[in-house]
Amino acid sequence: MVFVLVTVGTAVAGLRVSAWRGRAVARLASRKDEPAFSLPSPALAWRELIDRIGTSVPGSPKDLPVLKLRLLRAGFRDPGSVRVFRGTRAVLAVAFGLAGLFAVWRANVKFVMVPVFAMAAYMAPGQYLRLRIARRQHAVDRGLPNALDLMVVCVESGLGIDQATIQVSKELRHAHPEICDEFAVVNLELRAGKRRAEALHNLADRTGVDDMKKLVAVLVQTDRFGTSIAQSLRGHADYLRTLARQRAEERASKLAVKLVFPIFFCVLPSLFIVTIGPVMTRLVRDLIPMIENM
Repeated sequence: MVFVLVTVGTAVAGLRVSAWRGRAVARLASRKDEPAFSLPSPALAWRELIDRIGTSVPGSPKDLPVLKLRLLRAGFRDPGSVRVFRGTRAVLAVAFGLAGLFAVWRANVKFVMVPVFAMAAYMAPGQYLRLRIARRQHAVDRGLPNALDLMVVCVESGLGIDQATIQVSKELRHAHPEICDEFAVVNLELRAGKRRAEALHNLADRTGVDDMKKLVAVLVQTDRFGTSIAQSLRGHADYLRTLARQRAEERASKLAVKLVFPIFFCVLPSLFIVTIGPVMTRLVRDLIPMIENM
């Protein structure tokens, strides 16, 4: 009986395992079924709508290179970012204009507010782009000294300038992703066949940071005249840290002047109320009855 039970149990387990395996193979096998109808994603539909509107919106050919450069400095490298930007501007202007008309009809708002709403909505993407550029440039400026120090270590260990930029873009990926992305683009341009000086000048144009432009000038001169790259990078890193220290000292010296207005309008009134308020209350409470009795 024990032998029969063990045999039957083993056979049932084997059949079940084989059935599981067959079902798994059937799921993994490619089936030529008809594709099911599915609704597009709202985000993709909205992106497609804005892209089409941006394509149909007329734009000045003279402003196109400037807009592309601003989008690159903000971190938008997609080829269709110009169309998305123009489409977003047009959609926001029309939407806020219609909202202004609805406000005129329902809330008795003056009609002059309609073009004000439309103009503010039209200018909002440009202001967002300006803030994003400033934030990205600040991040690049903050991470440049650390990138230079790591680049000096890589160059002194025997790597070339191209391999040093690749290593920096890998090591500082989590600490300073913005400057690592720019170095990665430089490496891609060098692999595509561009000259090193051209790739470095493109790096300075994409970032728009003054310190990066100075670094590019140092690297181009070093490559042209054949001087020591490690010594040039170390001197430039020391210069950037000295410049950052001087900027911090300048901001600290301006702090006393900037605190005059908050102290005068916020701190002094409350201080006067706390110190002179009880005295004035007691004087009024004691002097008014004396004056009335006189």
